[in-house]
Amino acid sequence: MDASGRRGTAQPVAVSERELTSPVSLTRPDGRLDPDAVGWTRTPLLRTDGIGRGRVGRGRNKRWEYWAVTTPTHVVTLVVSHIDYAGVSGVWFWDRRTGRTHAQDVITPFGAGVTLPGTLGEGPATLSRKALRIEISEVDGGTRLRASGDRVRVDVVAQRPEGHQCLGVVVPWTDRLFQYTVKDVARPAVGTVWFDGTAYDVSGGDAWATLDHGRGRWPHRVHWNWGAGSGRTDGRVLGLQVGGRWTDGTGSVENSLLVDGTLHKISEELVWTYDTTAWLEPWRVTGTDVDLTFAPQHDRVSETDLKVVSSATHQCFGTWSGRVRIWGADGHPEWVQIADVFGWAEDVHQTW
Repeated sequence: MDASGRRGTAQPVAVSERELTSPVSLTRPDGRLDPDAVGWTRTPLLRTDGIGRGRVGRGRNKRWEYWAVTTPTHVVTLVVSHIDYAGVSGVWFWDRRTGRTHAQDVITPFGAGVTLPGTLGEGPATLSRKALRIEISEVDGGTRLRASGDRVRVDVVAQRPEGHQCLGVVVPWTDRLFQYTVKDVARPAVGTVWFDGTAYDVSGGDAWATLDHGRGRWPHRVHWNWGAGSGRTDGRVLGLQVGGRWTDGTGSVENSLLVDGTLHKISEELVWTYDTTAWLEPWRVTGTDVDLTFAPQHDRVSETDLKVVSSATHQCFGTWSGRVRIWGADGHPEWVQIADVFGWAEDVHQTW
């Protein structure tokens, strides 16, 4: 970070990644990372039942399901998580027209009231507390997202079109510390969101749901960037997924572009440049195959300091524009244009 407060890495770094095409367990029987699991996938192939079990990594296990639903008028997010010594869950709502926001968070000791499946899709993720209830469950054709809180209610289905692909990546720090992430973007969303008793329809061609699924064991302190967007440009459905910092030096990256349901992997550490003294100024994310500008419209600021657990988050919502180069099955490159695709970019410092 220079004197202006701008953050960014010096240059993109190409990485060599392998695509996994067969199911594999994230962990070995002793609880350590299975080397055969390191790579990336187009569908959620990994079994993660070993996370949260046994003595290896006790206190460092992190499990969560995060969903964001975006429409031209509203954004709502749901999270159900268990970080070994606490459950951290919540609902957040933003009315893009009026600027109204509302957050309801629930933190429970040792994850009381939180249920998460060992492996993605093999059971519901739930939070059950008097003040807030969340249920994320698989249904025919998609995933149903339901929540009932003090001012916000949600009943939305994130549809899964036939042949829809998503990005799965295993990030290895060591054989004891590692993360499996699934980033599933551009899922068409249908349903209803209520705020203060008023119902808002979620439907049409501009309502999207995005999943961030995580299972792993993390270092005590970490800093990450994450960006995502879903929308249409030139008649194509595009799902953008970019990340950085937390994967640097591991040989894995979480970068991809979804075009009409087909995943195109981007195997390089990207350059993130933005001003930490002016969060609503444009961000840049660049690389050999990526040239993107993010134009923020709203900065969601979240700070938590519970001594053992603390975080500082700037999650900026806005639009992505630029271009990404993909490679066709015939080996020929194509620059895909991205214009005003709505999503977010974030900077997070986490101690947990």
